[in-house]
Amino acid sequence: MDSNIRKLGILTSGGDSPGMNAAIRAAVRTSLYHGLEVYGIRRGYQGLIEGDISRMQSTDVSNIIQRGGTILKTARSKEFRTDEGMQKAYDQLQQHGIEGLILLGGDGTFRGAVSFFNKHTIPAVGVPCTIDKDLVGTDQTIGFDTAVNTAVWAIDKIRDTAEAHDRLFLVEVMGRDAGYIAIHSGIACGAEDILIPERTRTIEEVLDRIDSDERRKKTVHILVVAEHDELGGVKDLYPLVKEHFPLMDIRTCVLGHIQRGGSPSSADRVLASRLGHAAVNGLLRGQTQVMAGIVNGELVYTPFVNAVKQHSCIDEDMLEMIKVLAS
Repeated sequence: MDSNIRKLGILTSGGDSPGMNAAIRAAVRTSLYHGLEVYGIRRGYQGLIEGDISRMQSTDVSNIIQRGGTILKTARSKEFRTDEGMQKAYDQLQQHGIEGLILLGGDGTFRGAVSFFNKHTIPAVGVPCTIDKDLVGTDQTIGFDTAVNTAVWAIDKIRDTAEAHDRLFLVEVMGRDAGYIAIHSGIACGAEDILIPERTRTIEEVLDRIDSDERRKKTVHILVVAEHDELGGVKDLYPLVKEHFPLMDIRTCVLGHIQRGGSPSSADRVLASRLGHAAVNGLLRGQTQVMAGIVNGELVYTPFVNAVKQHSCIDEDMLEMIKVLAS
């Protein structure tokens, strides 16, 4: 490896996602393999500002590949958004002699990195850890597969009770401004309708779909709703549906943070291991201010500014398929 980096820092920032620990493990052990000193920065950018930094050894990442959450903890830092906060963070890096960073997180983490590196120069490579799958430059993000499987597990159980009572269930899943969890879990569970922020729907269209199912004597209805859909979450949607179908037995269920926790799937463990390893190798080969990702099976490095510039687009074929398969 052609690099002058001898001390490397690793942090996890923003929302946690299943597989972060697997990525930490891969990054730490790859660094040690190349003879680097590795420092774990606890609580993300806030921990960096406060100097919550300690050296890590191989044993520190033993038996964590199967664990959810992050052993380095995570936090959202308002202070890091200020010039003073960024200066404190940079001073801590200088004080500890850290010459390169591995950043595990999502959109907010990399946006913060862009602002930081516009003011302070230090090599850094990101690892896409977010259940939302809302980054450009990788086909999958770490945690997405586990989150979808968790949602499928929950919705399958909801369908059982919905069928027993002939109920309509409005199920809200996470995803912030991205509908990928809703689409994938909805398709996998045979949902009657899926509402996502990327596809504008009127309440009349939603009600017409339910009405059509009613006319066909369909007694079970599962509507999967992305949390920031145009019509709002299930709490906003419920009174609109209930007003139109006053006699229908309607229930709501917000899956919430259950989707973030739990042991990561095998797919997320492998992806995290591959990208944690690739992030360190990329940094040592001169890559900087980029995110490691997998596109069409190949390892790629995408500049932070491009990775967060826009969300990846929803496949129109999948949107069409939802209408066909739920009919």
